[in-house]
Amino acid sequence: MSVPDYMQCAEDHQTLLVVVQPVGIVSEENFFRIYKRISSVSQISVRDSQRVLYIRYRHHYPPENNEWGDFQTHRKVVGLITITDCFSAKDWPQTFEKFHVQKEIYGSTLYDSRLFVFGLQGEITEQPRTDVAFYPNYEDCEAVEKRIEDFIESLFIVLESKRLDRATDKSGDKIPLLCVPFEKKDFVGLDTDSRHYKKRCQGRMRKHVGDLCLQAGMLQDSLVHYHMSVELLRSVNDFLWLGAALEGLCSASVICHYPGGTGGKTGARRFQGSSLPAEAANRHRPGAQEVLIDPGALTTNGINPDTSAEIGRAKNCLSPEDIIDKYKEAISYYSKYKNAGVIELEACVKAVRVLAIQKRSMDASEFLQNAVYINLRQLSEEEKIQRYSILSELYELIGFHRKSAFFKRVAAMQCVAPSISEPGWRACYKLLLETLPGYSLSLDPKDFSRGTHRGWAAVQMRLLHELVYASRRMGNPALSVRHLSFLLQTMLDFLSDQEKKDVTQSLENYTCKCPGTMELLTLPGGPTLPPVPFTKLPIVRRVKLLNLPASLRPQKMKSLLGQNVSTKSPFIYSPIIAHNRGEERNKKIDFQWVQGDVCEVQLMVYNPMPFELRVENMGLLTSGVDFESLPAALSLPAESGLYPVTLVGVPQTTGMITVNGYHTTVFGVFSDCLLDNLPGVKTSGSTVEVIPALPRLQISTSLPRSAHSLQPSSGDEISTNVSVQLYNGEAQQLVIQLENIGTEPLETLEVTSRLLTTKDGISVSGFPLCSPFRQVVRPRVESKPVNAPEGGKPGDPSHMKTLEAILNFKYSGGPGHAEGYYRNLSLGLHVEAEPSVFFTRVTTLPATSTRQCHLLLDIFNSTEHELTVSARGNEELILHAGECQRMAIQVDKFSFESFPESPGEKGQLTNPKQLEEERQEARGLEIDSKLDVHWRIPSLKRTGEASVEGLLSQLVLEHLQLAPLQWDVLVDGQPCDCEAAACRVGDPVRLEVRLTNQSLRSVGPFALTVAPFQDHQNGVHNYDLHDAVSFVGSSTFYLDAVQPSGQSACLGALLFLYTGDFFLHIHFHQDSASKELPPSWFCLPSVHVRALDAQA
Repeated sequence: MSVPDYMQCAEDHQTLLVVVQPVGIVSEENFFRIYKRISSVSQISVRDSQRVLYIRYRHHYPPENNEWGDFQTHRKVVGLITITDCFSAKDWPQTFEKFHVQKEIYGSTLYDSRLFVFGLQGEITEQPRTDVAFYPNYEDCEAVEKRIEDFIESLFIVLESKRLDRATDKSGDKIPLLCVPFEKKDFVGLDTDSRHYKKRCQGRMRKHVGDLCLQAGMLQDSLVHYHMSVELLRSVNDFLWLGAALEGLCSASVICHYPGGTGGKTGARRFQGSSLPAEAANRHRPGAQEVLIDPGALTTNGINPDTSAEIGRAKNCLSPEDIIDKYKEAISYYSKYKNAGVIELEACVKAVRVLAIQKRSMDASEFLQNAVYINLRQLSEEEKIQRYSILSELYELIGFHRKSAFFKRVAAMQCVAPSISEPGWRACYKLLLETLPGYSLSLDPKDFSRGTHRGWAAVQMRLLHELVYASRRMGNPALSVRHLSFLLQTMLDFLSDQEKKDVTQSLENYTCKCPGTMELLTLPGGPTLPPVPFTKLPIVRRVKLLNLPASLRPQKMKSLLGQNVSTKSPFIYSPIIAHNRGEERNKKIDFQWVQGDVCEVQLMVYNPMPFELRVENMGLLTSGVDFESLPAALSLPAESGLYPVTLVGVPQTTGMITVNGYHTTVFGVFSDCLLDNLPGVKTSGSTVEVIPALPRLQISTSLPRSAHSLQPSSGDEISTNVSVQLYNGEAQQLVIQLENIGTEPLETLEVTSRLLTTKDGISVSGFPLCSPFRQVVRPRVESKPVNAPEGGKPGDPSHMKTLEAILNFKYSGGPGHAEGYYRNLSLGLHVEAEPSVFFTRVTTLPATSTRQCHLLLDIFNSTEHELTVSARGNEELILHAGECQRMAIQVDKFSFESFPESPGEKGQLTNPKQLEEERQEARGLEIDSKLDVHWRIPSLKRTGEASVEGLLSQLVLEHLQLAPLQWDVLVDGQPCDCEAAACRVGDPVRLEVRLTNQSLRSVGPFALTVAPFQDHQNGVHNYDLHDAVSFVGSSTFYLDAVQPSGQSACLGALLFLYTGDFFLHIHFHQDSASKELPPSWFCLPSVHVRALDAQA
C-alpha cells in the first residue's frame, strides 16, 4: 500500500468502505450532486437489532490499497456504487458492460454493487433489477437515499454472514493464513503443520473477526477478539499483525470512550442522523462480555465525564492512558517493516487525533515527529503538498501553531517547486496566508500598534517577502504593493539600513505600475486585506492646532447683555459654573478659526529612514466642516530627529471642525493616518470652532520691518513691527497703508495709540492720527528727563535711548461683524535715539533793550561727525565731534501770563506740583519755538532740532519773562529804547513816561525822578550836569494808580545847553506802593540823547 489516507481516524475502523464512481462521461456537477446525497446516508440502524452500521464513502480509492483488506477490513472496498448517463436503449448494453468491468477492479472484496442510470426511459427501465436503478434525470430521483439504505442492508447481511462464518469456525487446522501482499512470497515452503504456524493463523483470524465484529456494530465482542488475538500473536512474535491487533484494540477503546468521534466535524456528524438513542447505542449487546461500571472511569485527561458516566467502562476496554501506550507499541511494530510505512503513518495520525481530545499536546507532538520521518515511496508533488498540509492541520489541532505554520509554508513552497511545469502560485499564496496566525502575524496593521512586538520578526519578514513574490507571480500587483507596504510599516524597527533601502526601492518599482491606495483588497476566497497607512513614514510625535496670527485672531465684542448672562449667579464663585466650563474646555480648543482664512496645524515629525524621505501630497483629514486642504510636499533629512511640519487648509463653512489626522503619499503609497491609530502622539485638542468670515487688513509702512518684537506688559501680540534709528531731535515721517486683502467688506475701523514705557528720559509729544473712520484720542504719556538743569554732566545724555509705541487698528465687517466679532491689527514702533547735541549750560545776559535779553547756550556735539548749529537770526556755529562751544542768542522777552496761574482757571482740581510742571513745560515749548535751534550733519545729510526744555532754571525764566508793568519812554514822541534820540542844543526836548499795566492787579501811584548823566567810557558816570542840562519844570514825574490792562503817562521837558551824548537815569521813589512789587517790574529803558549844534 503506497497511498496514505491522512484523514484516517480511529473510528474509521468500524466503517464499511463504499466507493462511488462515474461510469462513462458524467459531468462533475451532476456526479457530486448525487454523491452528496449518497454520502448523507452514512449510518443506519440494523433492523431487529440495536446495532448501528457506519459507512465511509470515497469517490476515489487506489486498488492496491484494497489488497490490504484482510489486514484491516475497513480498508476493504465492500460496496461499489456507479453513476452513469444513458439516453438510448442502444447504449445500454455497452453501459452495463462498463459497469461489470468497474466491478472487476474491486471484485475480490465486493459484498454488493449498484448502478444508477440517469436519462434512460422505456422497456428496459421497467425490468425488475436489484443491482440497477433507473432515473429519468438528476432532478427526479427522490428514491436515491432509500435505495442506498437498502444497499447498506444488503452489505450488512453479507458482513454478518462472514462474521458468523469466521467466528464459528472451530477447526484450527483448517484456518487459512491471512497475509498482506508483501508476505505471500515469504510464506512459501513453510511448515503448515507446526504449532507456531497454527497459532499465527489463529491469531490473525481472531484479529480479522474482531474487525468484522467492530464493523458489525458489536463493540464488546471486538474487544474480546482483539485481546485474544494480541495474546496469540505476541506468543509467536508476529509483530506486523500484532501491531494491527493492538491498533484494533485501541480503535475499539476510542469508540467506547469518545462516541463523539476524534475526526473533528466529520466524526461529530457521524452520530447526528442516528435513529438510536445514546443509551441504546452504548448498551451491552447480546453475546458480548460482561460490562462492569467502574467509578474510576471519570478521569481528568480530556475525557468527557458525562459521556463516561453514561457508557461506563468495559472490562476489556483500554483506559485512555493505555490507548496511547498501545498505539506506541503498535507503531513500533509497524516500523519494523519497510512496506508498512503507510500503516505506520496512518496509525500516528490516529493517535494524534486521540491525544488532541485528551489535551496531551507534547505526547501528540512525538507521534507527529515520528510521522514526519516515515519514509514512503517517491511521492508526487501533489502528494507532498497533501502530506505537509495534513501535518500542519494536525499540529494546529494540538496547539502547536508555529509548527503548524512551518509545515503549511513548506506545503506552499511545494506548490511552486521547480519540478512542477505549471507552478500553482494561487495555491501557494493561499497556503502562505494560512500560515500567518502561526507566526503571530496579522495583515491588519492595527494589531502591531499596541504593545510589544509578538513573534519572530526575521521569520515574519521572510514570510511577507514570499507573499509579495507570490502575489506578483499571480499577476496581482495591488496585492504586492499592499504586502510590501505592510512589511515596511510593521517591520521597520527590525530592518537593517540596507534592507530599508531595498524594500523602499522595490516598493517604488511596484507603485510605478500600481499606486498604493486605502481601499480594501478582496483576496481569492473572500477575506479582505485592510489598508496600510504609513504612520511611521514619517513618525508623528505631536499634533498641535495653531491659533491664527495675532493680526487675524477674531475677538468677541464685549456687551452688557453678554456680561449679564455670564453672571447670572448671585455668588462670587460657583463650583457648578466652573465645572461646566472645564468640561467645555475639554471638548474644544479655546481659540477660533475663521471661515475662508488659512488655518494651520503643526506636526512634530521625524524620519526614521537612513536616507532622505520625500513626502508628497501631505494634507489634513477633517470632519464637521467643509475644509479645503492645501497639500504640502516635504523632504526630511536622514534620521532627522524631531522636525516641525505645518499643514494648512481653508474652512469653507462655519461650525465645529475636528482634525482627525493627515494623509500622505510616500513611495507611491497613499495613506490616511488617523490620530486615534497613532501610538504615543501628544495633542492638546483636535476640535476648534470656525466662526463666520471677517475682512483681512494688510498693513504696510514707509519704515522697514524690525527684527525686534515689542513685548507689551498686557501680553498682547504685535502683528507688525517697524524700527527706525534717529538722532535726538531728528524727525521722521511714518506713512501707514492699510489694504483689505480679504473677500469681506470693511465696515468699521477704530484707531488707537498707546505709548509703552519710555527709557532714559525721552520726551514724546504723541502721535497725530488721520482716519476717515472713528478716531480715539488718548492722553499723552511722557517721562521726565534725568538731565540736571544747571551744570549737568556732559555724559548723561550721551548713550542710546529707545522708544516703543503701539498703534491699534480695530476693524470688522461681513458675516463675522453680524455675529459680534472683530479683529485687531497692531503696529509696533521701535525707535532708537542716538545722542546728537545737548546744552551743558544755559544762562542769560541783559540786552540794551528792556524787552530783550541775551540767552547764552553752551552746546556739546556728542556725535562722531562734524555738525552745524543755527538759531533764528543767528549765523551757523560749526562744532567738531566732541567739541563744546557757546552760542549767544538775542531774544525778545516772553509774556508767560497766558498760562494757568491757579487750579481754578482750569476748571478742575489739579495737583499744584503737576500744574507747575505743565506750566514749566509750556514755557519751554514756547521758548524752543522762538529760538528755533537746529543742527545739521552735512556728511549724513541729516537734520534735527535741539531743545532747551527742562534745562531752564527759575532764574533764567525770570530773566526771559517780560515784566507785567511795561514802561515806555518817548523823546519828542519817539520811543527811546535802543537807539539814541537826537535833539538841538537850546531846543526844549519833550519827555514822556508811559506805564501799561498787564498784571491782574491795580498798581500805583508812583513817583519817578529823572537824573541825567554822562558816561566817560571809563567806568565813571558824571551826574553833576547842572550847567549842561536844565529841566523845564520839575525833574520828578508822578503817575496815578493804574487799573489792570490800564495805561497812564506823565510828561516833562529838558533843555540841553551843550552838545554831547547824555543819558537819563529814571528811578523810583521808595514808597509803600513800590515796595510791594518785585524789583523786576520796574525795569525802565535807558534813555540816550545826543545833543547836536543848533542850526544857524
